[in-house]
Amino acid sequence: MRLRSLITCLTLSLALLGCSSLERKSAVPAQAMSKAQIAGLPSVRYLISTQSGVDAMVNDVILLEQSRGKNAFTGDANYLALSGGGDDGAFGAGLLVGWSKQGTRPNFNLVTGISTGALIAPFAYLGKEYDPALRNVYTNIQPKDIFVERGIISGIFSDGLADSTPLYQLISKYVDADFLKKIAYEYNTNGRWLLIGTTNIDAGVPVVWNMGRIASVGTPEALELFRRIMLASASIPGAFSPVMFDFLVDSQAFQEMHVDGGASTQVFLYPSAAAQKAIELDIRRRNSRQAYIIRNSRLDPRWNETQRSTLSVAGRAISQLIQTQGIGDLYRIYTMTKADNVGFNLAYIGSDFNEPHREEFDTKYMNALFQYGYEHAVKGYQWSKYPPGFSGAFDTDGEKMILNKAGNKK
Repeated sequence: MRLRSLITCLTLSLALLGCSSLERKSAVPAQAMSKAQIAGLPSVRYLISTQSGVDAMVNDVILLEQSRGKNAFTGDANYLALSGGGDDGAFGAGLLVGWSKQGTRPNFNLVTGISTGALIAPFAYLGKEYDPALRNVYTNIQPKDIFVERGIISGIFSDGLADSTPLYQLISKYVDADFLKKIAYEYNTNGRWLLIGTTNIDAGVPVVWNMGRIASVGTPEALELFRRIMLASASIPGAFSPVMFDFLVDSQAFQEMHVDGGASTQVFLYPSAAAQKAIELDIRRRNSRQAYIIRNSRLDPRWNETQRSTLSVAGRAISQLIQTQGIGDLYRIYTMTKADNVGFNLAYIGSDFNEPHREEFDTKYMNALFQYGYEHAVKGYQWSKYPPGFSGAFDTDGEKMILNKAGNKK
């Protein structure tokens, strides 16, 4: 099953057929989005495209740190951002497991995830104890463990070409009440953050969910929400069904439709506006901060002879758009980290990896890619200090930087 080709086919079919959509509750009105809350689970997400959403995130950081007393803002900080990439997430999983084996993997203060990165993030957050789970998920699964194809006709009249119930069941196998207790402990006791991104497709905006706060609620409803957010972040529009979330606005019921976080961004760290707000409020910052970004994708363009057909051309264009968006996200993060005095460290799939990719969630391909990431990490991964193609730019003070052949500033 080639997802991009099928998505393209679905889009064209819908345009031609003009078929009716499935029933749903009314979407949260645009003017009420900031007021909308999930019953019993208030203030668990941030609308980071708005200043009020950024302010809420910063305020929660302050409150959490204040609750920790003398331990607040002490020591160094390490951040981990995990990108989307479908079955290429095997690279990030292998890298993390190999990093544990190598012995220098830090305990991250912040972990963020998008799409396949959202599936990895909770395990990465809890540390090497969950390395066996990462290995198992990214080396033993098959397509049937992720989705069930509906068929073209059924898919066109549904809300996705595939049913992602198997993926939800896979998530539920590992994410249980005990798992959430561990997340909650790290959030409340150690002040560590776990953020997962989805896309509110009604509003066309990114949404960041505070998974530590959700875990802290500890109810069956919180567990269900935690699982469904992970599923939503990995729900490729058109390929998988979107995830519907029920919200209340002044006691009136509405729904939001959420899809893959990659529809908004391929990878995120934290909003640059949040860093600016922290400066304005004179919030104490840790002296040494390092960001590690794992891009579960190749960054070099891959030659691929394209058939002279509508679906082939459109599929190839979509693939290039996703790759270009991902590179743009890396430049955005790089610029932000430089301005915020945070170290930038980037890992990605190198051009030396050329295992054939025969289908989505190809077990042989994923095993090879997991091993590729693992071996690089065990040997001591050489993190890139710059985004791809960076060669001479201005730093935050406007001074021209010149790079030598090793990529070091002179």
